Amino acid sequence: MTVDDLNVAVLVGALVLVVAVFAVRLSVGTGTPSLLLYLALGVALGEDGLGIQFDDYDLTQVLGYGALVMILAEGGLTTRWASIRQAIAPAALLATLGTAVSVVVVGAVAHWALGVDWATGMLLGAVVSSTDAAAVFSVLRRAPLPHRLGGLLEAESGFNDAPVVIAVVSLTSVLGGESSHGWGFLVFEAGAELVGGAAIGLALGWLGALGLRRVALPASGLYPITVLAVCALAYGLSAEVHTSGFIAVYLAGLVLGNAELPHRPATRGFAEGVGWLAQIGLFVLLGLLVSPSDIPGQVVPALVVGFALLLVARPLSVLVSVSWFKVPVRDQVLLSWGGLRGAVPIVLATVPAAAGVPGTEGVVEMVFVLVVAFTLVQAPTLPWVARRLGISEPAVRDLEVESSPLEEIGADVLQVKVGPGSHLHGLEVFELRLPEGAEVSLLVRDGRARVPTRTTTLQRGDDLLVVAVSGVRELTEERLFALSERGRLAGWTTPGATRVPELRPAPGRDRTVPQRDSQR
Repeated sequence: MTVDDLNVAVLVGALVLVVAVFAVRLSVGTGTPSLLLYLALGVALGEDGLGIQFDDYDLTQVLGYGALVMILAEGGLTTRWASIRQAIAPAALLATLGTAVSVVVVGAVAHWALGVDWATGMLLGAVVSSTDAAAVFSVLRRAPLPHRLGGLLEAESGFNDAPVVIAVVSLTSVLGGESSHGWGFLVFEAGAELVGGAAIGLALGWLGALGLRRVALPASGLYPITVLAVCALAYGLSAEVHTSGFIAVYLAGLVLGNAELPHRPATRGFAEGVGWLAQIGLFVLLGLLVSPSDIPGQVVPALVVGFALLLVARPLSVLVSVSWFKVPVRDQVLLSWGGLRGAVPIVLATVPAAAGVPGTEGVVEMVFVLVVAFTLVQAPTLPWVARRLGISEPAVRDLEVESSPLEEIGADVLQVKVGPGSHLHGLEVFELRLPEGAEVSLLVRDGRARVPTRTTTLQRGDDLLVVAVSGVRELTEERLFALSERGRLAGWTTPGATRVPELRPAPGRDRTVPQRDSQR
């Protein structure tokens, strides 16, 4: 590559990135998941659009794996442990046993309906059985789902990439003649890889958090870089010792994201930016890879497999996985509908395509059609399905909270924005009843700053600065979100009883819940 080639690549890449970022706003207005717009952008740049030729399955697989590492790292770093703690066991079973059920069901349908052999059918089932973290997170941020279901879907999407990747690689090796092991050995090998990867991810996450708390780095910008480097290290080490790198990177990120690290808000913000960049690049790349002229011939197989997955395989996998935990039938229906597909199945489709496995010609285009069609069906209707089932929750009212550490004095500063729908409007400062050690120190209204008194009334659009001593920041955030959602009576008990602040985690992965787009 020459300098001139580099100049052109930088120009085109920057333009694509800018267009992709603005496409997020379009996705909010139309209700279309942003991942579909990125795929469309890639197709528009491809051979039937602007004429960029790209058909390298091997390079796509390598770059796709790299992007998935960053996406899973970001997912772990920005996931609140409190939001998924109760869902870990059912999510783990759904990501393993449930995935196996989906593979078998889709494999059987592909064998009988599409006429492929059993092994190829199982491979196809493994390719499409993974829910996509980026797709799930983007929809969960808009859907008013109960915490128990949102946390379960989040945890499942973070866990199930690892077993599916193992299944696809193993089946590709068998069909390509590189492995002759039986099914029992493959299951044992998959279990060992998952356990080993989980152990490495948890260990490196704990060691990384311990080191970052004890070593003072010379610049605050080094903390986010170091955290992501530890996550990448977990993946690389696990992959080198032949365990699951994907489960390792997610768990390492989960441990680091929930540890009391210096500059934690900045680290989360940096990780989100890297995650966005990885997603945009990955989806555009996958759009480039697809040949639109080959798509019409794959529509019928994609619909057959997709309907089998949505109406049979996914509900059955949910039934056999979460019934042990007494999950109500209505919740199981919503979990079945919330199993969204995205980039991961398309990336996995490149594995047998790159290996030249017989019977998998056109699998990338087929999976592409399946992802687009069923994302358009499932994602926009998920909130409606939740309402029809009677299990949706009112969305948290407009409130944005950003925190910054004041390490030298052992405190945190919270910047609070009172949104147009927040129930903080009309409350006087003393009615906030913040935890001991937290005070509203400054109020900015219409561009003018002043120090509020106990009787100052809050209004929509106000910006507050709340100073909280170490140890009460999270309690303060929880109190503010409870008040924003339910007003001054939040936390009061029945008449005559002692009044206490209601302290509970805000829905979702993050305590910042803006009404503007937060799709992924």
